[in-house]
Amino acid sequence: MAHGTASSMARAERFTRSIPALIAADTPTFSFEFFPPKDDAAGAQLWDAIRRLEKVSPSFVSITYGAGGGTRDRTVRLTQRVLEETSLTPMAHLTCVGHSVTELRGIVGSYAAAGVRNILALRGDPQGGLGEPWVAHPEGLDHADELVRLVRGLGDFTVGVAAFPDGHPESGDVAEDAETLVRKERAGAEFAITQMVFDVDHYLRLRDELTRRGSALPVVPAIMPITNARQVVRMAQLAGQPMPSAVTDRLERHGDDADGVRAEGMAIASEASRRLLDEGAPGIHFITMNRSSAALEVFHNL
Repeated sequence: MAHGTASSMARAERFTRSIPALIAADTPTFSFEFFPPKDDAAGAQLWDAIRRLEKVSPSFVSITYGAGGGTRDRTVRLTQRVLEETSLTPMAHLTCVGHSVTELRGIVGSYAAAGVRNILALRGDPQGGLGEPWVAHPEGLDHADELVRLVRGLGDFTVGVAAFPDGHPESGDVAEDAETLVRKERAGAEFAITQMVFDVDHYLRLRDELTRRGSALPVVPAIMPITNARQVVRMAQLAGQPMPSAVTDRLERHGDDADGVRAEGMAIASEASRRLLDEGAPGIHFITMNRSSAALEVFHNL
């Protein structure tokens, strides 16, 4: 009975644990990002990673939301399972892509019913992919700040948003990116998590631009350790920006030496993470690709 009571109390605490409060604390947060698995084999790999990462007691974890809402149900189920079966505090991603306002309300209601109180509100990429024009659902929302306002109006949620240190693909300059973040903050966003950071100076430039505008929005940088050469191309595609030559030059020195590329990738991620923390970043958000080894290696290096 005592064990059951303690377990229930721990779960109740995570229901109400606020990610903004964790980020605002004096010590940096360390968090990890997962995506819903496509099949049983991928699910087994994911849960192995979750259990290994759970041992280092991360501040929180996040679960992504597929383009066009393709993983909606799996995202909700995975977020709920993480909350119910682990000691982790989950944050669920939510995008505007392909959804009416009525559908978005229903999804937020599903999170609420599962006990999830932390949501990352994103406009999302165009359904046709990066480079294609953005088209909102005819009964949906057009911008992330509208989604922030919707979620905040539906209950006691904390809401985070995305930030783009290298520039959003549809943005003209860093001033425009900062102004977009300020609008999200005014709508009720309490923190931001960046796209993958490979140039620390770009993160600092965006943060300083926010400060100049009087913003108090904490911005957590995301780091994705490179473990193989193919990832370089893939990450550039995901970010919608070319990889910095300072990164690609270091990796290319190792040619076809897979172990050398991986070691260099770990060094790059560790160095960037250390500098970000030294420069006052409130934490590091590791993009895991549903594997634990690389993220844990960088975490332990810190």
